[in-house]
Amino acid sequence: MELRPIRSKREYQTALKQAEALWDAPQGTPEADRLEVLTLLIEAYERKHYAIEAPDPIDFLRHIMEARELTRKDLEPYIGSRARVAEVLNRVRPLTLDMIRRLAAGLDLPADVLIRGYELQRAA
Repeated sequence: MELRPIRSKREYQTALKQAEALWDAPQGTPEADRLEVLTLLIEAYERKHYAIEAPDPIDFLRHIMEARELTRKDLEPYIGSRARVAEVLNRVRPLTLDMIRRLAAGLDLPADVLIRGYELQRAA
């Protein structure tokens, strides 16, 4: 098969099968080169047809807390006081750039996810 852009679901499925067949190709071989190109074509197709939006920053932070079994107190060094953590997690106060930097560095989180905009709760 000639390598070309993937334009249909059928071509995508064929490319996946070919990539799977080539998966263990030794580095530096023509098969490994073909796998590398197929992977790029598959990624381009998936980016276009199966795009996954980055998560909401607060939902992401809550997920990290659950996955790592972190408490609100564990976030205080990165966000501030217990009240400040509650305000951020309850969407009353936005994450600041300093908070994002500390969370990214201290918890090894992707800053590009944390910096995304999100809705705040309106004051009652």
